[in-house]
Amino acid sequence: MDRSKIALIVLSYVAFIALGMPDGVLGVAWPSIRATFGIPLDSMGALLAAAVSGYLISSFSSGYLIARLGVGFVLAASCALTGAGLIGYTLAPAWWPMVGLGVVAGLGAGAIDAGLNTYAATHFSERVMQWLHASYGIGVTLGPMIMTVALTALHSWRIGYLVVGGFQLLLAACFALTVRLWNRGATTAEADRPKILTDYKTSFRETLRQGRVWLNALLFLLYTGCELTVGVWAYTLLTESRGVPPATAGLVAGSYWATFTLGRIVAGVFAKRLGVDALVRSGLLGALLGVTLLWWNAAQALDLIAVALIGFAIAPIFPALVSGTSRRVGARFAANAIGIQMATAALGAAIVPGLVGVLAGQISLEMIPLGLLVLFASLFALHELALRRGGG
Repeated sequence: MDRSKIALIVLSYVAFIALGMPDGVLGVAWPSIRATFGIPLDSMGALLAAAVSGYLISSFSSGYLIARLGVGFVLAASCALTGAGLIGYTLAPAWWPMVGLGVVAGLGAGAIDAGLNTYAATHFSERVMQWLHASYGIGVTLGPMIMTVALTALHSWRIGYLVVGGFQLLLAACFALTVRLWNRGATTAEADRPKILTDYKTSFRETLRQGRVWLNALLFLLYTGCELTVGVWAYTLLTESRGVPPATAGLVAGSYWATFTLGRIVAGVFAKRLGVDALVRSGLLGALLGVTLLWWNAAQALDLIAVALIGFAIAPIFPALVSGTSRRVGARFAANAIGIQMATAALGAAIVPGLVGVLAGQISLEMIPLGLLVLFASLFALHELALRRGGG
């Protein structure tokens, strides 16, 4: 492997860490942000909706942007946009300007996510893809730590966002300096190398007419919905429905994300040997086993094992689905499809946990594991269907 490819892999790891950092800081910063602007608890929804709307726009159009501007330029501009949005938070004089800046930060994040996943699916192995997504877990872990230090030592949530935003701008500079390396494959004459995903100039309209593209988009919507549903509702289920002490329930919730990150590291070791389809199948079967144990509710210790098992099992699914996009939808549509998949993944994260929460509120919290069982079973069936209808 040449030095330039190693440099791009390392920079991609750093970029995925950076992608996770903003997602981890808001929860810690939120009480202080509320106090600063004098806003109610549920105002967070406005900021999240703004960020998601920006994310959807940029990720949905990432294939078009990459085909015309090159992945290196898109990554540099997107990181700069995210950094500008986050640093803008620290300068916002009132709440609604901060909400508006959420759209800016979301626009950058969506293009970074889709751009990096498109490049990785084109140039990197399944092993590297798994480890890249494990790096996101590191970023989500670092974000709260940075904000905690900012609040406890410096007594300012703005400084926490300033640090995270500054890191994004530094990363933008790194991407700008390496634009030629990112685009090097695209500048080589097509006759001299195999055709890659970003070589195809397939129109977005033609991509949207492909049924298998929408089938795969649904896979991502349901998967991220399941992933976030477990993370968001496990603590509430255990404390309010099953009488688990808060300290123990907190350990269970923490074990979910810990085994999730560990699962991606382990999956990277076996990714090449097993293949992406086997990783998805085994992950979904493991998740079904874990959710069944959680639904069974035989003992508190078993609940801990069940949640940890779900986290470990589902860990490789998202990066494996990204890696297999070309075979499921066809190489001509893959670059556009990855952007669509990132957009629908964001929709799933925003919609599915809320719908499961509504179901739990109307009937019982015990509907959460039952709902997850139905969702994971549906995911397994949809994945098999997507493979059979693959574009080759």
